[in-house]
Amino acid sequence: MALADYTIDKLYDLGGTIAAALFDGHTYPWEVLEEISGFIKKLGPSLPEERFEKRGEDIWVAKSAKIYPNVYIGGPCIIDEEAEIRPGAFIRGSAIVGKKAVVGNSTELKNVVLFDLVQVPHYNYVGDSVLGVHAHMGAGSITSNVKADNKEVFIHAGGEDMGTGRRKVGAMLGDYADIGCNSVLNPGTVIGPHTNVYPLSMIRGCVPAFHIYKDKGRIAAKEDR
Repeated sequence: MALADYTIDKLYDLGGTIAAALFDGHTYPWEVLEEISGFIKKLGPSLPEERFEKRGEDIWVAKSAKIYPNVYIGGPCIIDEEAEIRPGAFIRGSAIVGKKAVVGNSTELKNVVLFDLVQVPHYNYVGDSVLGVHAHMGAGSITSNVKADNKEVFIHAGGEDMGTGRRKVGAMLGDYADIGCNSVLNPGTVIGPHTNVYPLSMIRGCVPAFHIYKDKGRIAAKEDR
């Protein structure tokens, strides 16, 4: 699969996020990472006051969201309707949490867009990443967003390499991608829609849509797509 198979329109249904306008004019999802903070600051004041409340500097939380005690929410941040932020969650800022999304205990978010119905429910780190509608990260799975050499992150797909211009890039998960427990998504990983990743996986590069990632040498197409 080539880089052209991992464009925004191939990975995401933009009807599933309050941040759809963030992606305007962009081809690949990692291109929006630089703009998340500014987008929140622009969108936040326009959110309807009957449905959202401002909870500190550049923090907007839907009144229907369920925020447990012992949660840290740093701005800029938008938490959309009926989202659930569980005890011990650490939202460092520049985060958009979609409708009915779940951010679990001891989960940390930084510079991310979580589409509607995303679940990062147990001990996850999600940084500099975009997670599509209903994407799920199993317990202990994380996005690694910085290379060991601290150099620019590249996206690798089908023999093609594309520089991101950024030192920090986590993972781009397509709609309904499912990451198994205790997996590590290395910097610049892209997982296609409806793809499942086995637990304890370590992934680098791109995995196509509608596949099952068992290990580096075993990536099988789903038969029931």
